Amino acid sequence: MSTNNTKPGEKGFFEKVKETIESLWDDTKDNAEELKDKAEDKFDSVKKAVAGKKETVAKKATSSKATVANKASAAATKAKSTAANIKAKADTKAKEITAKAKTEVASAKKEAAEVKAKGAIKAKRISDKAKSETATAKRSIGAKAGTAKSTARKTAAAK
Repeated sequence: MSTNNTKPGEKGFFEKVKETIESLWDDTKDNAEELKDKAEDKFDSVKKAVAGKKETVAKKATSSKATVANKASAAATKAKSTAANIKAKADTKAKEITAKAKTEVASAKKEAAEVKAKGAIKAKRISDKAKSETATAKRSIGAKAGTAKSTARKTAAAK
């Protein structure tokens, strides 16, 4: 069993690209989750503020109930619209981040394909050169062997 290490000492290009893509994707997911959590927190705080306003309004005189109801519904509508805006912004931001990650992944894949194609071309050139040199060497060896055989026959015939 060999004691030589067969693993490469450093990470290759494709491993680095893979790690970069994974980190971008993880960051994108984390950012989207953070934005979603912030939107939910904001919605909850606005909801609590509106709920508090509703309770204080309910304690007022009955003559101002209509006004209070209007204010509470306006506050609730405002809270809902604010929450909707925040959620829309969070979704938009998440889509932008996802699109950016997809673009970077595509460019990394394109780079990898280019490197692979260049490697294949270089390997073909080296293979063609080796075949050419092998054929030349075989011809040279064949010619030398033919000369040696004929010399050996002549010497054997002369004896």
